[in-house]
Amino acid sequence: MIDKLRDDVLETMSIIPSGASVAIGGFGLTGVPAMLCDALCQLDRRDLHVVSNNAGIDPTGVGRLVHEGRLRKFTGSFPSNPEFLPLLHSGQVELELVPQGTLAERLRAAGAGVRAFYTPTSAGTDLATGNYPSRYDRDGHVVEWMSPKDVRVIDGQACVLEFALATDFALVKSTRADRLGNAAFRLASRNFNVPAAMAGRVTVCEAQTIVDAGDIDPDSVHLPGIFVQYVVQSKDRRLADPVVPVA
Repeated sequence: MIDKLRDDVLETMSIIPSGASVAIGGFGLTGVPAMLCDALCQLDRRDLHVVSNNAGIDPTGVGRLVHEGRLRKFTGSFPSNPEFLPLLHSGQVELELVPQGTLAERLRAAGAGVRAFYTPTSAGTDLATGNYPSRYDRDGHVVEWMSPKDVRVIDGQACVLEFALATDFALVKSTRADRLGNAAFRLASRNFNVPAAMAGRVTVCEAQTIVDAGDIDPDSVHLPGIFVQYVVQSKDRRLADPVVPVA
């Protein structure tokens, strides 16, 4: 049995260097591994390529990383953080905008060993034709555009080629996890935490409740421990219990 529980958060997170690509779970403010993001800030990690559903809503979690200017690139669906747009338009950060369902599938594909796939989502739009700006100079002029995508007609419908999105690391937050890394998530927090964990070559799980191996019913495991390398205790234990097992 491999015990993946670690006591020292900063020591665990020290394996992530500046310049790394990091998938971060969460959906809005739900299920965001804020403690792990705080650790990146405490370790003064910078020049990060963050992959997440959104760029944070307030200065916690991904929002804090944005607020402190620690991103080199953001790949996600909702760069709606008001702190992000000025950084983008002044050339301080790069954007790769990805439709929400496509983002989830690109992350999941990375963990499932699927190298690429075709989807009708975004076909015929600026995201597919190479007409969407991804980088600006300091004066707000576009200097780089997202690459055009390969298009094929499948069953009479135009589909674009999307590639799996693997990252160096992944940070996720679960409701419960055991020492083997098996994890369960509550409600909407499951949405992007599971595919983010699958995409990371090394995944750190911040768990609200730590239980012994076997205490999570196998049918209630949303993320198998094979995708998790480290588990740490979250400081946030709100709504951690009870978890209702599947009948």
